[in-house]
This record gives sequence, C-alpha cells and structure tokens, in this order.
Amino acid sequence: MKRSSLSDGLTRRNVLQRAMIGGIALGAFGAKRSVAAESEPRYLRVIAYNVYACTGWPKDRAMAKTATAKGQMPDRFANELALHDPDIINFSEAPDEAVVKQIAKRLEMNYVFFPSGGNWPGALLSRYEIEDPMNAPLVGGQRPEDLFTRHWGRATIKLPRAGPLIVHSAHLYPGADPGIRLREIPAMLESMKADLDADRSMLLIGDLNHGPDTEEYGMWLRAGWTDTFAKVGKGEGPTIKSDEPQWRIDYVMAAGTIAKQVVESRPLFEGAFRTNTADPASFALSDHLPQLAEFEYEVAKGE
Repeated sequence: MKRSSLSDGLTRRNVLQRAMIGGIALGAFGAKRSVAAESEPRYLRVIAYNVYACTGWPKDRAMAKTATAKGQMPDRFANELALHDPDIINFSEAPDEAVVKQIAKRLEMNYVFFPSGGNWPGALLSRYEIEDPMNAPLVGGQRPEDLFTRHWGRATIKLPRAGPLIVHSAHLYPGADPGIRLREIPAMLESMKADLDADRSMLLIGDLNHGPDTEEYGMWLRAGWTDTFAKVGKGEGPTIKSDEPQWRIDYVMAAGTIAKQVVESRPLFEGAFRTNTADPASFALSDHLPQLAEFEYEVAKGE
C-alpha cells in the first residue's frame, strides 16, 4: 500500500472545505463537545463506488474504448466525482495504482491502495490525511486464499479538529451463493470488534455484493452497523446496473457517533454515472452507481 505524496496544502478547492469542516469541534465523533450558545452545521461527504477498473460500461462501446485508449478516464472520473464535493471516496474494482494516483491528484486528495487477493484491488481517497493503512487486517493469521479475493482494507482518516475516523474499504465475494461472504463477514467483524465495543466512529464503505434482504446484511446490523440508506434514504436505492438499476449492493455503513449524524444517503443515478438508454452509443463510467452519504455536525460558531 502506498500513500500519495499530496500534502494537505491550502488549495482553492479545499479552502472552502476547511471553512466548512475545519471548524468541527471536539464533539464530533464522540469526544466531549464544547458548550456554546450558538452553533452551525458542518458536513462530511462520503462516496462508495465500484469503478469497474475505470474502463467505462459497457466497455465494448466505441466511445468507451476511445476514452480509455486516449487516457481520458482519470479526468472523466475526477470531474464527475468533483461535482459532488466528496471528502472520502472508496473504489472497488480499482484500476492500476497509477490510474488511482492520477484521479487522486486531480481531486487534490491523498490515497491508499489495497492490493487484491485476486484481480480486483481497492482504494481509499480523502482530501484529509490517511493514517495507518492495513490490507486485510485479519485477527491472528494470514488471509485464506479463498477469502477477500476482491479487497478489504482499513485506515484512519485524520479529520481536522475532530477525533479519528476509522474507515473500512471493502468489496466482498460476488454471486448468488453466500457461502464465501458468510465467512468473510465474521472475519471482518472480529477485526472490528474492539472498535465497535468502544463505540468509535467508523465507516464501512464499498460493494458488499449482497442485498438488504440477506443474512449477510443482518450480520452487519446485529454487530452494530447502521445502513445509512435504510436510515435516511428514499425508495429502493438500487446501485446496479447503471442503465436500469435493480439491486442495492453498494453501501455506506456507519457505527458509533457518526451513525447518528447521517442526513443524506442516495445512489447517484445522474450525469456520467448512468447511461442514456435512448442512445445506444452512450456509456456510463461504471456498471455501478456511486452511493453518496452526508453527515452533519453542530459546532460552535467561531471555532
């Protein structure tokens, strides 16, 4: 895993966000909040996105092939994601690390790259400093060959003037048979247990390859995770496929204090994230839609 060399410098793009989130009081994420007569909101925006290796979907469309061949995809992804002003982004089915680095640079973000147990790596990007990245942080042993063949990584996002935010970036095993996922999830929950028991603020973001009507989903909820879409979203919220989405398998889950502060969660069925079904030449950036979640905090004015 590598971290980009981007610093947390004051650029035009992050000056606004520092004005918005840089004032988060110590009350964010569970620390004792300073008492004040007046307060104002601050926001954290998170996106989970299976990017289909940044080849466009369907990748056999002529325009998708041309955009990939001409090296346009990093700009296309960065430009579309930037419209939603994200602070944290998860990539499932990430492209080569060099492409992730290009996208992170264009978004003025830091990144960590999580190698896959197979051919589907992941990545975590943030405009804030990323600390202590770990790939497949299993308790007491190496990763079995048949588990986490997509990706799973853990890191801590160092938010300005707020407590640390632990983020798990994950892409679980696909398919109708839940057998592998039912082994992956307990291994992940064992690794997460100390943080869940301590009520630390955490996010679990990525393509979990199961719907909300499954045993796998129930395992997360019973362990203390909150599905942000189930809490504040509207409708069914399908995230795949990006022409006519039917299934919800991409999630931003939260635990600890941050789970109580979600104000929005929705798939981004818009812009270049979706295809135009009336145009047989059109393509989307991926076969999945990004899942966006926003969290709001009250902080003392002038902090």
